[in-house]
Amino acid sequence: MLAFVVAGLFVGAAVGLTGVGGGSLMTPILILFFGFSPSAAVGTDLLYAAGTKAFGTVLHGRQQTVDWPVVGLMAAGSVPAAILTIAWLHMVGLRPWVQELMVVTLAVTMIVTALLTFARDRLVYWLQARMLFVSGKSQAELLAWRPAITVLGGVVLGVLVSLSSVGAGVLGTTMLLILYPNTRAVRIVGTDITHAVPLTLIAGLGHLTLGTTDLGVLGLLLAGSLPGIYVGTRLGRRLPDRALRPIIAVVLIVVAVSMIYKTLHFGA
Repeated sequence: MLAFVVAGLFVGAAVGLTGVGGGSLMTPILILFFGFSPSAAVGTDLLYAAGTKAFGTVLHGRQQTVDWPVVGLMAAGSVPAAILTIAWLHMVGLRPWVQELMVVTLAVTMIVTALLTFARDRLVYWLQARMLFVSGKSQAELLAWRPAITVLGGVVLGVLVSLSSVGAGVLGTTMLLILYPNTRAVRIVGTDITHAVPLTLIAGLGHLTLGTTDLGVLGLLLAGSLPGIYVGTRLGRRLPDRALRPIIAVVLIVVAVSMIYKTLHFGA
């Protein structure tokens, strides 16, 4: 029992500090160290993430590190996508190939996210250099498309989170860093955590109807996560962007490696 509380404490601190951890850290921990099946880990973790990030949202809201319009754009895409994905899971059932799909989605998502995070600065620099050669009208058009791209990104997150519990923090943070490069890292984290609350709650309730949630373990994880996310959030506000962004990248790489081990474990 204590092990679940400690796991919640560790992941909660990671969520508060970087916005990463709701699914990208806890799901591998449940599978690799506690022997959960992919579907049980995903179902339990989604509600854990909802509870943890709801607390984080309150803290970031008080610190005014949430971009609410961006949260609305992301949710406009992610919430409907999550509902449709859960409906599809009800239709096909939790067959072996669905379990395998969850594991593969976890591994691939982590690898892609880690690569994107390390390439973000170069990618943003490349895009900005190209924008210098376009007219003011073209730049305005590019900015006009950003809300639509944010909604579309939310759709992708909704599907991935519902299938694997991963993406609300990891891909969400990466997407925001790329689309909104002038926003401070701590505000990116606060916005991403806030958007994850309705997404993980809806997806988690959907998995609850599938019978893939361990409510006893969920309570233990939440008991550890609340003090963890409080400490992480306070520390994240004091760290400068140059310190926080590399931490995000390192966390993503660590998670990506754990996903590879997990995939090999289930493939054996």
